Amino acid sequence: MPAETLATESVDAVVIGMGPGGEFVGTELARAGLAVVGVEGRLLGGECPYYACVPTKMMVRAAGTLAEARRVGKLAGTAQVQPDWTPVAQRIREEATDNWDDRVAVERFEDAGGSFVRGWGRITAPGQVRVDTPEGPREFQVQRAIVLNPGTAPAVPPIEGLADTPYWTNRDAVTTTEVPESLIVLGGGPVGAEFAQIFSRFGSEVSMVVRSRLLPRAEPEAADTVATAFAEEGIAVRTGVDVARVDHDGEYFTVRLSTGDPIRARRLLVAAGRSTDLAALGVGAIGLDEQARGITVDEQMRAAEGVWAIGDVTGHGAFTHMSMYQGRLAAADILGAPAEAAQYHAVPNVTFTEPEVGSVGMTEAQARAAGLSVWTGRAEIPSSTRGWIHGPGNAGFIKLVADADRGILVGATSVGPVGGEVLSALVVAVHARVPVTTLREMIYAYPTFHRAIESALADLG
Repeated sequence: MPAETLATESVDAVVIGMGPGGEFVGTELARAGLAVVGVEGRLLGGECPYYACVPTKMMVRAAGTLAEARRVGKLAGTAQVQPDWTPVAQRIREEATDNWDDRVAVERFEDAGGSFVRGWGRITAPGQVRVDTPEGPREFQVQRAIVLNPGTAPAVPPIEGLADTPYWTNRDAVTTTEVPESLIVLGGGPVGAEFAQIFSRFGSEVSMVVRSRLLPRAEPEAADTVATAFAEEGIAVRTGVDVARVDHDGEYFTVRLSTGDPIRARRLLVAAGRSTDLAALGVGAIGLDEQARGITVDEQMRAAEGVWAIGDVTGHGAFTHMSMYQGRLAAADILGAPAEAAQYHAVPNVTFTEPEVGSVGMTEAQARAAGLSVWTGRAEIPSSTRGWIHGPGNAGFIKLVADADRGILVGATSVGPVGGEVLSALVVAVHARVPVTTLREMIYAYPTFHRAIESALADLG
């Protein structure tokens, strides 16, 4: 018998990937009266609310509370600290993720006028999307816009033996109900660094294996400051090494390093970056390279005729705030509403270790590679009045990177107890290209952490 022909459903827009940016775009289009289908194979809301930003920062908050309690003896008397993971796991389930149930998010999208389809979407031809659902495939003819927001999945390096072991990714680490007695972290980026410190503070013996250096995209001074803090907390960081093989004997992982020496632990967390499968999205059907690392978009997020892409896949930073920013621009363009062209000269990011590492714009090395005439200025947080008052846990600094020819900041790094919050003033300065002379004329409240910006400006050039 001939194969059954699927009925094609005609809609105005299909959003493939309902992470924060995709949900935003779909909601905006639906509220504008378009017939919108949101497609997501996992949970509506994406990685951020269920496995990344929100639950991990709850973990960071809990671990930070333990660290502060351990400083009571130096500041305020005596205290006994007994780590307990139970309230952390409970809070993640009850407050952050609804036990990994997206019912509320789905209802929110549908209340806005959207239609949600659980499944994996793929472009099959210009203006056509096929969604593989648990109930079978569905075909959509898209009249106005296809929006791609596929996000990324944990990348698993091709290390001999690794695929045959019960390793963790960030998703497993977030859902754990107990702290492992020992943990090896593969990778030195923000994800690996945050989890390493979290579990160490809850009692794990933690080792990190890093191919290059800790926080490789941050200023080297920031990486050095975090590395010092980790060493003081007992986290062993091995940099400049590769992994030759991974084995698991039913209880312990053995990670064999390129240097020849093995390390063992109960758990292994792979935090070696993220990846997207463009072939699974079917972008070849609209003339895009399915083997590329990402999708190139213009200033309005257009990737091809009738197709927009936002978020991690565009290569402008795997951050929730980037996805939301690009989602706003894409939605405006689809609806014909006025919006500015995308700008990426002042993209902020924060690594939520202690100390926090916040950065915006270019590093010093990036500015020099771009051919700029570079000035730098630096102020140490412990030398500031607020840092001195803060006492234990006050490691950090502010570093400014300026284009001397234009007299403006092109980058900045804020490391310290609230480095990500202090960063906000520097984001404004870099984004708005505020003249250094104006920044030097400002009044900075005393005694605050952000007042160290004034000292960094005095050191600039």
